[in-house]
Amino acid sequence: MIKTFKYLTAIGFLFTGLQTFAQKKDENIGTEVVNVVKPYTPTISDAFKVKETPVIEDETNTQKEEIKYNIFSFPVASTFTPAKGRAADVDKEAKERLFKNYATLGVGNYGTVNAELFVTQELSNNDYVGGMLRHLSSQGGIDDVVLDDDYYNTALDITYGSRTRDIDWNADLGYKHQMYNWYGLPTEFVTFSDDVINSIEEQQTYQTVTLGATVDVKEGLMNESPMLFKRFWDSHGSEENRFFIKPGFDFEVENYKFKADIVADYVGGSFEKNYFDSSEMSYSYLNFGVIPSILLQKDDLSVQAGAGFFYSRGIFNDETDDNFYIYPQIKASYKIVGDIMIAYAGAEGNLKQNSFADFVEENKFVSPTLVVAPTNQQYDIYVGLKGKLANTVAFNVRGSYMAEDDKAFFVANPFDSATIDGEGYAYGNSFGVIYDDLKTVSFFGELKMDFSKNVSFGVNGTFNSYSTDQKEAWNLPELKIGADLDVDITKKWYAGADIFFVGERKDVVMYENTFDPASVPFAEIVTLDSYFDLNAHLGYKHSERLTGFLKLNNLANQQYERWVNYPVQGFQFLLGANYKFDF
Repeated sequence: MIKTFKYLTAIGFLFTGLQTFAQKKDENIGTEVVNVVKPYTPTISDAFKVKETPVIEDETNTQKEEIKYNIFSFPVASTFTPAKGRAADVDKEAKERLFKNYATLGVGNYGTVNAELFVTQELSNNDYVGGMLRHLSSQGGIDDVVLDDDYYNTALDITYGSRTRDIDWNADLGYKHQMYNWYGLPTEFVTFSDDVINSIEEQQTYQTVTLGATVDVKEGLMNESPMLFKRFWDSHGSEENRFFIKPGFDFEVENYKFKADIVADYVGGSFEKNYFDSSEMSYSYLNFGVIPSILLQKDDLSVQAGAGFFYSRGIFNDETDDNFYIYPQIKASYKIVGDIMIAYAGAEGNLKQNSFADFVEENKFVSPTLVVAPTNQQYDIYVGLKGKLANTVAFNVRGSYMAEDDKAFFVANPFDSATIDGEGYAYGNSFGVIYDDLKTVSFFGELKMDFSKNVSFGVNGTFNSYSTDQKEAWNLPELKIGADLDVDITKKWYAGADIFFVGERKDVVMYENTFDPASVPFAEIVTLDSYFDLNAHLGYKHSERLTGFLKLNNLANQQYERWVNYPVQGFQFLLGANYKFDF
């Protein structure tokens, strides 16, 4: 049950010595050759990455030591007469040619196929059109899984845009078709006969249509302003509409800089039934917010201070709720040692709009019977330190405390033979969403190193401590660690590897010990083991157009469970090629 929404009041601001300022943006170290408009990053199923890339700032210019030369001149008798010559040729490295389009195809075990096609065309000096087709599929075959575990994900995106001196804009149209199976039967707790297994219809499909646009006015008050309409539905009668627009404005008043962001976010949808009976569920939420702030700078101190004012109108099964929220929006940074060491802190809050589409994106195995509602992120108070340990070594450490009302937790749906009703998700093999308050203490650290132009390494980790009225913070790990390494071996060969670790998580399994509808369901808290996943890739640039690659995932061949009763594919390889071209 969603808690009664309540007011959150806070925040007064005390400013002394207001002065005009211009905020300096972080810059990234080094240069990078971009071969295509959108880089290709093939993936293999269930590669749940935990990877963050820290910001590395520009190298500081090292003052060169002054060197003094003394030349001693003396006459030399010689009969040598030099002949006229020509300047020697200087070997220049050929600049790599850039292509506007590419095609990629990869195949691997488990019947995996990964394909991408990207094309773009300039229609004039200002106008352009582009499109991308993506496909990822697998025929399945996970050990000890008795239901189908194949899947596919196909998406087509088309964009049209214009770039002028005064304004940039683009419009996007997209379509996505996905198919997955609820293959995670709780066979550890329930014995299913062959007849029951054969009767389960475990397949679920999702379809999405999106229409979006972005407008960026070069000269004027308005910043880049995105808007999006999304239509999402599945094969079980569920449907959802989502629309948001988020314009931003910058302006000055008497040499003081101000910023104002506006948010209008609507989501509405329905499910044909809830999990326990055949009654229909419907929901709609309209969130409207205004976030004004003032930008201040004095010497090495920069502050952005403001507040967020949100109004939310929600309707769930014909019951209406109107709520008003106030959130802190404060960010500050101080350059302790120039750009070498920067301290930062802040307090921020937000009204997060949840949706069926977003839940599916995070967990493909949810049932089409969810309770959808927004999350009140009251505040996230954080303090951190970032900078450089050397010209090619950047670091970032941060500690935070976050409080959330109506935080969404994924939990395993119960198995109850009395409520199956022929649905393929009702055998304890799907997930629902429950809401409760959550407080999180978090510590995060990352390190990024460029050993040379050809070798880079990064490592990061997050530790979380949770406090909630639930027995556990369901399916939230306390520890996550990730690392990655990229190497350009030669001009032709390149390679890389990454590894990530996810700590233990808790879920609750409710089940019957028989198929007798009169039997009493049992409940048990289960612990999902921690796991690590090691992945590697190798590539060969045959020519400026053609590149071959090999990707190896889950090298340790661990069939760990990302979600309870859902083992992932073991060792995976993907062999393929990328071809770049112009029309």
